[in-house]
Amino acid sequence: MSTINDPFDGPMTGPLVGPGSQPQDEDGGVLEYMQMPSGMMTFEAPDLPEPEETGGLSDGLGVLETLVGHLKGYDPKGPARRLDLSHLEPANLDLVNQALGEGEVSVIGGAHLQAQESVLAGVWRVRRTPGGEYPAADYVEVGAFPTEVLDSVFETAQDAVTMPDTLGPNIFNAPPLVPEINEHVAGSGEASGPHVINLSLLPHTEEDLAFLAERLGPGSATILSRGYGNCRISSTGTKNTWWVQFYNSQDALILNSIEIVRVPEVACAAPEDIADSAERLEEILGVYR
Repeated sequence: MSTINDPFDGPMTGPLVGPGSQPQDEDGGVLEYMQMPSGMMTFEAPDLPEPEETGGLSDGLGVLETLVGHLKGYDPKGPARRLDLSHLEPANLDLVNQALGEGEVSVIGGAHLQAQESVLAGVWRVRRTPGGEYPAADYVEVGAFPTEVLDSVFETAQDAVTMPDTLGPNIFNAPPLVPEINEHVAGSGEASGPHVINLSLLPHTEEDLAFLAERLGPGSATILSRGYGNCRISSTGTKNTWWVQFYNSQDALILNSIEIVRVPEVACAAPEDIADSAERLEEILGVYR
């Protein structure tokens, strides 16, 4: 009686799946995997002066104590809680700056507005330079995302994307996305969930992307998040519409999408993060009480 050799009979000498599990091509080619984001930022306690070195810093410590109260009393549905820093003398301002540090998210909200999340999630340092009707300002805000940026980013944005009379060459798959964008822009608002168009999964040409960028229009805000890899979020000239791009550690684009929402969740601090920030800041200030 003849026998059939079992290919799985005998010792395993290599991996079943993943790199090395498949034979190389005849030309010697090897399957290479794109490197994914790595190196997530973690919290580190700030380097603050010793208690005996805090003479004359009562104003700065007072701001930080008040900030603890704002963090503990944070209500996602309530108004933004702000602390003005413009009255602090340099030494007290330095103390606040040391305690807050720089966190994962940076925001440029146009020509006159900048915000930086601190090492305490949900604590934002916001600076406004003089321009137009707005005076200079320097304050700390507790919240998911700086409200002044949200209030201004789409002030002059269009309510819908328009179609040109004619299309240029090599534009194939972008025009059908316009009705989808307009439908969700019309329904976007405070309570609506995000609608994501994943361009990385859709066939498109460079001309398609250029067409979408031109029809959506340029925006005024740019958000950079370094929480896990690098994420660049750009507002567009269309209401509640953002261009979201994730990059790996080699600066290769790994996710390209359009997100229709008041602000993308990746840029926001969650209520749980803010509660954690309250505990951390209280621990930091415990040595001064």
